Amino acid sequence: MGPRRAALQFLARNPQAAAYRVTLFASLAATGRGHLTDAALNSVFGGGNLEIVWKAEERLPMHPNGMRFEAFGADGSLQASWEVYSVGGGALRAASEIETDGFVPVYDLTTMREILERCKQSGQAFWEYVEDREGPEIWEHLARVWKVMRAAVQRGLQTEGVLPGGLGLARKSWAFYRKASLSGAALQRAGFLSAYALAVSEENASGGEIVTAPTCGSSGVLPAVLYYLQGVLNCSDEAVLHAIATAGLIGNLAKYNASISGAEVGCQGEIGVACAMAAGAAAQLMGGTARHIEYAAEMGLEHNLGLTCDPVAGLVQIPCIERNAFAAAQALASADYALFTDGAHRISYDDVVAVMKETGRALPSLYRETSTGGLAAAYVLRRKKKGLV
Repeated sequence: MGPRRAALQFLARNPQAAAYRVTLFASLAATGRGHLTDAALNSVFGGGNLEIVWKAEERLPMHPNGMRFEAFGADGSLQASWEVYSVGGGALRAASEIETDGFVPVYDLTTMREILERCKQSGQAFWEYVEDREGPEIWEHLARVWKVMRAAVQRGLQTEGVLPGGLGLARKSWAFYRKASLSGAALQRAGFLSAYALAVSEENASGGEIVTAPTCGSSGVLPAVLYYLQGVLNCSDEAVLHAIATAGLIGNLAKYNASISGAEVGCQGEIGVACAMAAGAAAQLMGGTARHIEYAAEMGLEHNLGLTCDPVAGLVQIPCIERNAFAAAQALASADYALFTDGAHRISYDDVVAVMKETGRALPSLYRETSTGGLAAAYVLRRKKKGLV
């Protein structure tokens, strides 16, 4: 998503160029083919006048997901050059700009502690604080978000076959859903929740329309929890939109104070933050207070600290798809746990976000979306031993 958005912006600025070159660096180059980055770029530039250069061993200074766009005249002269970074969830950042996609900060508070204090003084819920800062038009946007989330779940549940990419991984959501439907009450929560998370993640892996929540690789967690709880609790769409607003606030705090990029901090920034978002949303839908919501979000992220990002073959399939299902279950468990307490706890969400950032910086690069270590390396080694590579 990020490279495609950057390509559209660069093309709009330089529409008359005779040729274009895009150089991908570090993690973006290492896993770009698996993430269909080349296909996304070719879809914008048309392919014939585009050269893509892959430099996995070289990194630009600001972020592992760096790109350099260049436009050339008919005589081969360089007309324009732009370095930009894909920082997670489709967002872009350039060295000379705070946020390249026209982002203007609207939140006056940037820590959970400050927001909790504001809500305590005003009596507002988290979603009301979001509405104050975003304006009433946020609900129209979130209604579309929820529509796309529901559609992704429903499509995924009805689709069978093998996912593209060469791993030979079959879709499982439809089978999980049918087995859960035939199971007793004791197994249905786990079965349906997994089916919904798998459905969205499999749609993502096949190039379907999904919502980054907060990223493509972690897109199944929040929709699964919301879809499940709406069915079980008979929640209105309005209540779900309020929960999505709270989830977005939780995710934004992690993005602002740390990162949601697997290439920068590992999968803890993707699945971990998604789990926190879903846990907080679940606690709200289940009647929790602001303290319960914050506690649930804290647990959702805390128990994913240190999670590595090591996608096999650079694809968002193994271990990513299964992680969405497990994180959805963990999010509900975190909400349950928080609601059994009075909301008091020793480690805050802000603390865990800070530790996630610290842990991410300490992770070796081979465990941060380069597919050069961890499970990705183990898969390649096993295939080599079998003579398949």
